[in-house]
Amino acid sequence: MDLSVYDPASLPDVLPLYYRRLFPFYQYFRWLNYGGVVKNYFQHREFSFTLKDDVYVRYQSFNNQSELEKEMQKMCPYKIDIGAVYSHRPSLHNTVKSGTFQAQEKELVFDIDMTDYDDVRRCCSSADICPKCWTLMTIAVRILDRALAEDFGFKHRLWVYSGRRGVHCWVCDDSARKLSQAERSAVAEYLSVVKGGEETIKKVQLPETIHPFIGKSLKMVERYFEKYALVDQDILENKQCWDKVIALVPEVARESLLREFSKARSSVERWDKLSSCLEATGKDFRRYSNIPKEIMLQFCYPRLDVNVSKGLNHLLKSPFSVHPKTGRISVPIDCKKLDQFDPFSVPTISLICSELDNVSKKEEDEDSAGEGEPEAKKRTRDYKRTSLAPYIKVFEQFLDKLDQSRKGELLNKSDLKKEF
Repeated sequence: MDLSVYDPASLPDVLPLYYRRLFPFYQYFRWLNYGGVVKNYFQHREFSFTLKDDVYVRYQSFNNQSELEKEMQKMCPYKIDIGAVYSHRPSLHNTVKSGTFQAQEKELVFDIDMTDYDDVRRCCSSADICPKCWTLMTIAVRILDRALAEDFGFKHRLWVYSGRRGVHCWVCDDSARKLSQAERSAVAEYLSVVKGGEETIKKVQLPETIHPFIGKSLKMVERYFEKYALVDQDILENKQCWDKVIALVPEVARESLLREFSKARSSVERWDKLSSCLEATGKDFRRYSNIPKEIMLQFCYPRLDVNVSKGLNHLLKSPFSVHPKTGRISVPIDCKKLDQFDPFSVPTISLICSELDNVSKKEEDEDSAGEGEPEAKKRTRDYKRTSLAPYIKVFEQFLDKLDQSRKGELLNKSDLKKEF
C-alpha cells in the first residue's frame, strides 16, 4: 500500500505523527503570542477542536506553547479553529459572572469559498475545484490584498489555503486586531461588490462614475478575464450560456446581440461583439459602456462571506490544520508567487508522514553504523525533511516581518519618551 496516497480512513493513524513531529508549534505560538507584548494575549485566545465523529470542543485555552502542544498531541484534532482573544480565559468561561465574558480582539479575517461562485463557473460545482476555476481564487487574493495594503494600510496579511476549495486571510496588524464589529463591517462592506455566503448578490450595477477601488479591481480582473472566462470557462459557448449574459444587458440591445452572437464562432468573438452592439444602440453610451465591466465583475470579483469578517467571535480554520476530506494541510500562500500556487500540489498529511518515515528508516540504517544524533536535535528538523518545509518558510518570513514591525514601533515609542 502506498502510504503517500491519502485515505480519509487513515487519518486517526497519521494525525499522532503529524502533531508529534511535524506541526510547527514553535512558529504557531510565535504568531499567536505576538511577542508577548500584551499580558495574557495568548492565554485568553480561544481554540476550538473538532475531533473524530464530529465531536466539537469549544473554548479551549492554554498557558503556553508546551501546554498547547501536549493537548493537541493528546486530542489529535481532525480540525483546528481559532477564535477571539477574550476578557477571561476561554476555558474558564463558565465560571465568570454572566455577561462579563466578552470577545475583545481578533485578527481581521476573510473567507472566500469556491461554492459561492457556482452560478458563474462551468467546470466544477459544489466542493469540487480544478485548475481552470482556481483562477478565481488567484483574482480574489490579488484584488483584496492590494486593497488591504493600499486602501487600508495593513502591512501584515497572511493568506492561507483552506485545504480544499477556498482561501482565508488573516490581517494581523495591531490596528486590525483592535477593530470593533462596526469597523470590521465597514471594511467588509467596502470590499463587497459581489457578496458570497448567504448574501450572494446576483447582479452587479455600477454608477456612471466608477470608484477608484472598483477601477483598480477591474484592472486585476481584465488581466485574467479572457483566459479564464472566455477560453477556460467558455462562458459564451452556446445559447444556453450566452442567454445568462444577455440577461444582464438592457432589453434594447438584446435582439441585435442575439443575432451577432449567432454569427460568431467563439466566446472571444462574442465578447468583442458585446461592446460594439451596446455602442450601436446610441442610447446613454456612458451608462452602457459600464455593462461589460459589470459582467466581468459578476463573473470574476471575489465573493466574500461578510459575516465571517464582521463577527469578533466568529471562528476560522487554523493554518496548518488538516482537511479531513482531502488530507491537505492548510498552508500559507506566498503572494509573490501567487500565479504559481497550485492547490493540487499542496502536501497531504499522508505524503509528509510517508516522507518522514522514509527519512527515519534511512537514518536508522545510518545510525546502526554509529552513534547518530540526539533525538531532540533530530525532531527540530523533522518538517524540513518533508514537502511542508517551503510553506513553513513562507510562514516564518511573515513572522519575521511582524517582529521587525513590532521592534520598530517599540523604538519609535522609546524615542518619543526621550524627547519629552
